[in-house]
Order: sequence, then structure tokens, then C-alpha cells
Amino acid sequence: MNNSRREAPTTLSLRIAIQLGVEHLTGISPQPRRDAELLLLHAINQDRTYLLTHPEATLTPEQYSHYRVSLERRANHEPIQYIVGEQEFYGLKFTVTPDVLIPRPETEHLVEALLERVPHDQLIKIADIGTGSGAIAVAVTHALPQAQVTALDTSPAALKIAKQNAEANKVSSRIRFLESNLLEAMQTEQFDAIVSNPPYIADSEVLEPQVSNYEPVSALYAGPTGLEIYQRLIPQAHKALKPNGWLLLEIGHGQHDAVQHLLAAWKNVHFVSDLQGIPRVAIARK
Repeated sequence: MNNSRREAPTTLSLRIAIQLGVEHLTGISPQPRRDAELLLLHAINQDRTYLLTHPEATLTPEQYSHYRVSLERRANHEPIQYIVGEQEFYGLKFTVTPDVLIPRPETEHLVEALLERVPHDQLIKIADIGTGSGAIAVAVTHALPQAQVTALDTSPAALKIAKQNAEANKVSSRIRFLESNLLEAMQTEQFDAIVSNPPYIADSEVLEPQVSNYEPVSALYAGPTGLEIYQRLIPQAHKALKPNGWLLLEIGHGQHDAVQHLLAAWKNVHFVSDLQGIPRVAIARK
């Protein structure tokens, strides 16, 4: 931010700060203005309405320093969500750190597909495998007032974040958090539905720097083919589901046929596509 250093921080207006941020991130971020605005709002602890109505308000030295550091982090491809520490998912706010995968809009299709298939007025038991930030578990519990959800993950650090998000969204009393490799900790317990956004990227696939350099590898890569977690989880889920129970899995681009084959012993197998027409959710019934 060489240009911004020529400005005295106490006279740097929000309008000029945005311009300097856009210049700094152009060619690095696909949405430099959006990123500059989000980082500035985080630095001044205000919403976008304030930015629109007070463009000539000036930054304090502390705000200027915070903004400049945030822009440098974004210029190094660090995701916005890790810089500001939060992400919205299914209308709820979630704390995110590099210990957890950043919740994606595509995963909302998984939540919607589950909510379309389970009763909303009955006590039901749901397992969320690989809960990460707890986005799926918290969103489902928030939408289903009688659901009892078990959120599982191999990472103690991720489970800590998930618990914080459950507490912040006032659903912690109905979510049980357990450290487990897939469903191994469940023994003979039975569920009405099992949902998962597991790692599904093949080891050889090259990801964008903001993903590969910052998000947890264990939440991204599944193995040589990208199907390794499905190959283990699908048989486990069949044993853990009650009769007629639902299994819902997020899948990656190009995995439709392979996952359909893995679900050959199930009934009512079908797929839900995302807004780009890519099969995104695999649905099957025991």
C-alpha cells in the first residue's frame, strides 16, 4: 500500500481507503472492491450502510493500521473469512479459523435437501460427519426444533470451534460433539438421517492458493481418487441408519457416476444439482 502511506492516517477518508484497497488487490482478488469494502468495514467495526452514508469519515491510526495489515494478508491470498474471522451460512453467522473449512454456499443445498426429507415436528436423531465449523449441524438444529444432532470430527480444534458456533447460535443444548473417525465412535447407535460434507478432492488436484495454502488439508483431500471417504462412510452409514433412514452427501465435480455406483445397494438414490447444474448432493435411503 505504498500510495496509502503517503496519506496521513488521520486524514484518510473511507472513500479514499476503498480506492487504495481496490488498487492494492486488483489482479490478486477476483472481487477487489468487495474485498476492500469488507476489510475496511471489519477495521472500523461498522456495517455497509455506514460506509455508504459516511464516505468522508476518516480512519483513526489504529483503524488504518488494521486495514493495511488486512489488505496485505488478502494480497497473499488469505481468504477474507479467515481475516475477518466469520462467514455466513444458511442465514447464520459462524466463527471460522484455519482449523476449519470455510462453509460454502453450495453446502446449503445439502441442508435444504435434508430439511425436505425429515419431519419438522418429531424427535429425530441426525449425525453430521466431519462437522468442521459446525455449519451443517448448527443450521439443521436451528431449523428443526425437535432434532437431536450428533456432530463428529477427527479434529479437536475443529470441534472446539463448532461448539462455539453452536453456543453463539443458541442450539448447543441439542448438539452432542464427539471426536470420531467417521462413525467409528457410534458403535450400535442408530440415526434417522446421516449428513456429511466429507473431503472429496483427489491428492493430485491443484487448488487455488487461497484454498491450498490456508484451509485444512484434512478437510479437503480424500486420497488418490477423491472417493476414499465415501468408500468407508457409505457402508458405515448403512449400518448406523434406522430402516428408511436418509443418507445425504456433498460430492465433488465429476463424482456423480462413481458415487452412484457406491450407492448401488441403497434405494431412492438421486442427486441434487447446484445453481451451475453440477450434481452436488447425493441422496439415498436405507
